[in-house]
Amino acid sequence: MTKKYKKQIKKLLGLQKIRFGAVGAINTAVDFSILFALVTFLHVPSAVANMGSTSVALVCSFLLNKRAVFGDVSSSSLRQFIQFVAVTLFGLWVLQGAILITVPTLIWMMFDVSDTVSLLLAKVIATSVTLVWNYSWYSRVVFRKRKRHGK
Repeated sequence: MTKKYKKQIKKLLGLQKIRFGAVGAINTAVDFSILFALVTFLHVPSAVANMGSTSVALVCSFLLNKRAVFGDVSSSSLRQFIQFVAVTLFGLWVLQGAILITVPTLIWMMFDVSDTVSLLLAKVIATSVTLVWNYSWYSRVVFRKRKRHGK
């Protein structure tokens, strides 16, 4: 790899939003890998395996977002973890749920596509909304930089 490309990669990784996207991709890979390993090799029922894989991915996501994305080295991890879980679950269960209930029908009515395509497009929209939701709350509330007292 040339020096020019290394410099460009380093510059990209310096951008918080790029690191956030990379962490999301890593967490998705962790979730899928554990899920399919548990189901395929250990024959764990898929619902149980999914709870395990998403739990591991959630903890991984918290740690990577805390350190790698937002550079937070504070020791207030329990409070942050509770906030992180609340923000994440609201995005997954409330925002995505609402979008997946309403948007597929709108897409189907507007574009006359199959139910599968409507659901896929709605899931892409829901995931995009959740991505913006999570980044906004993580950066402004969960991992915001706090001012030191007396300074």
